[in-house]
Amino acid sequence: MSHRVFVIAEAGVNHNGQLDIALTLVDKAMEAGADAIKFQTFTAKELVTKQAEKADYQKTNSNSGESQFQMLKKLELSVGEQKKIFEHCSSKGIQFLSTPFDNKSLKFLSEELGLETLKIPSGELVNGPFLLDFARTNKNIILSTGMSSLEDIEIALGVIAFGLMGRENPSIEAFKESFESNDGKELLNKKVSLLHCTSEYPAPKKNINLKSMLTIKEKFSLRTGYSDHSEGNIVAISAAALGAEIIEKHFTLDKSFEGPDHKASLDSIELKEMISSIREVEKVLGDGIKKPTETELKNRLTSYKSIIASKDIALGEEFTQDNLSLKRPGTGISPMKYWSLLGKKSKKNYKAEDLIK
Repeated sequence: MSHRVFVIAEAGVNHNGQLDIALTLVDKAMEAGADAIKFQTFTAKELVTKQAEKADYQKTNSNSGESQFQMLKKLELSVGEQKKIFEHCSSKGIQFLSTPFDNKSLKFLSEELGLETLKIPSGELVNGPFLLDFARTNKNIILSTGMSSLEDIEIALGVIAFGLMGRENPSIEAFKESFESNDGKELLNKKVSLLHCTSEYPAPKKNINLKSMLTIKEKFSLRTGYSDHSEGNIVAISAAALGAEIIEKHFTLDKSFEGPDHKASLDSIELKEMISSIREVEKVLGDGIKKPTETELKNRLTSYKSIIASKDIALGEEFTQDNLSLKRPGTGISPMKYWSLLGKKSKKNYKAEDLIK
């Protein structure tokens, strides 16, 4: 049985703060075959100072004259709007996910909406107090690892393990102990997934380093996947071929919309194509057990060879290299038994090209 990649269609803030666009994004994600659609839950005043500058990609892809606070303020969705999106997802049979960026948003998602899975963005991986708050919800956690080292990830997982274990008196030493404990490892394995990520928008192919996903998997032995910020779908499909268990990809209704993430997103048609390709990759990956398929078992009869008489052989005559040969079909004695036949006496008469029985 091949593994199924959990595909998250990342709507993010590509709704541009408009409920009708957000609901349409849900419809398009469902039609494309995504397992989940993910938004972002925040209030600008809790997330950023009013003086904070935009990232370079945000300056390029949105109004360069506004501050990061002003940009984010326009991209907020109210509690009521998010509830409508959540209900719309339920009616369409697609899982609603969201990334909270502050404690109030975390509480809303985990308690009011009752989400079973929460996403931690790369930018919060070193935010120890916030990680601890996530862990204490006891929800499933998907943690993106953009901009981080293996050491950064290990420390973050230590904080999460500490929180999942319900421990008190946090400290770096306590986090390390929690990460290394059997109980901590068991809870991390049960609750946490890691996504390799390159935090550039769009991320240049040369900076993707997709093999890092395998390094993360080997190091932490957790469910591992890839959050893709590159243009096109080749990297996401490649991640599926490498064994990603989760793939997250931004998508939009229109790449020409003004906003920070539209340019690095797929449109809905491209999203559908990507997911279709990932499902094809799943088929060819298979279960990893090397054995002949039913079709191959039939083909062995016509493709394998058997031991045959290369000339007439009389009853009692010895089998030799001179009177034995190897030819198709494979319905007779396997060529692997060739050497054991040499020197033995024939128990019957054979004509040339008869299968040796």
